[in-house]
Amino acid sequence: MAKATLNLNLLFAQFADQFRDLNGRHPGQWPLAPRVLCAVGVTAVVCVAGYFGYWSSQFEEQDAGAQVEAKLRDEYKIKMAQAINLDALRAQKAQVDQYVERLQKQLPSKAEMAALLTDINQAGAGRGLQFDLFKPQQVVVKDYYAELPIDIKVTGNYHDIGAFTGDIANLPRIVTLNNMALSTGKDGVLTLEAVAKTFRYLDPEEVAAQRKAAADKKKAAKKS
Repeated sequence: MAKATLNLNLLFAQFADQFRDLNGRHPGQWPLAPRVLCAVGVTAVVCVAGYFGYWSSQFEEQDAGAQVEAKLRDEYKIKMAQAINLDALRAQKAQVDQYVERLQKQLPSKAEMAALLTDINQAGAGRGLQFDLFKPQQVVVKDYYAELPIDIKVTGNYHDIGAFTGDIANLPRIVTLNNMALSTGKDGVLTLEAVAKTFRYLDPEEVAAQRKAAADKKKAAKKS
């Protein structure tokens, strides 16, 4: 045990002797141990400087490229699924187009509104009801359609008023009865007060005006 300790001490002493009197000597003339440690140190400094000065940006570009690749792969999977189901999607689109077309046919144009108002009036007259009030209000223009509220007040018996509301619901154009109030007179005659709302699609001029108003609003918001 003492001999092994002596050998270790001797090795450490020899190793330490290699680092003595290095000042003023060319590194190429240094003993082996200092040259090896110097080479390791220089290599470490070069690696650290290279990582922060050059390789780190390369790693960042690599990570960014990996993220882009993952995103493109996801987009590819989505588009591939859409391509596989293209025929089914086209069939669904055709069904939706047909449904929208049917709904549009239920909306009269601006020129057809007068005929629709006549249909509402005739629906009440056909049931023997008396119109005490039939007053169209100001048209309310929405984003994709226009709404026309009509204040109505009709009198008649219970069954005729009920049949009248059913006739309104069965009109080929969309008409709704809102804010309905039913009252009974002294003679037993019923009075129905309501707001009938009908709708129409916008004319091209109105659509252009809506788009212009939206664009002007957007510009004003940007300026503010």
